Amino acid sequence: MSVLLVIIGGFFGAICRFAISQWFISRTKSFPVGTLLVNWFGSFLLGWLFGSDPGENWKLLIGTGFMGAFTTFSTLKWETVQMLINGEKRNAIFYLVLSYCFGILFAYGGYLISR
Repeated sequence: MSVLLVIIGGFFGAICRFAISQWFISRTKSFPVGTLLVNWFGSFLLGWLFGSDPGENWKLLIGTGFMGAFTTFSTLKWETVQMLINGEKRNAIFYLVLSYCFGILFAYGGYLISR
């Protein structure tokens, strides 16, 4: 049952991330706003989920499945590498600082709000 919950959550998380990313890519070609917002939102929701302690099945479905597929660590890394390859060092550093600092703050904020 646990594997099925992760699969279902992952299916929907991946579809949501793809749709949001595509929407932003068509509007902001020079900076990966879609990935940044998805990761921030996912960080907040994951913090909120684990702070509210909804039970193991919900953690598997939403936390591991949905959020695991919705947020994207590897895309963040690849987009940063692309900026570096294109000589956009300042944008790459800015993107990493925004991603990590605010991601941690959003996760903590979600956790605090759920308590």
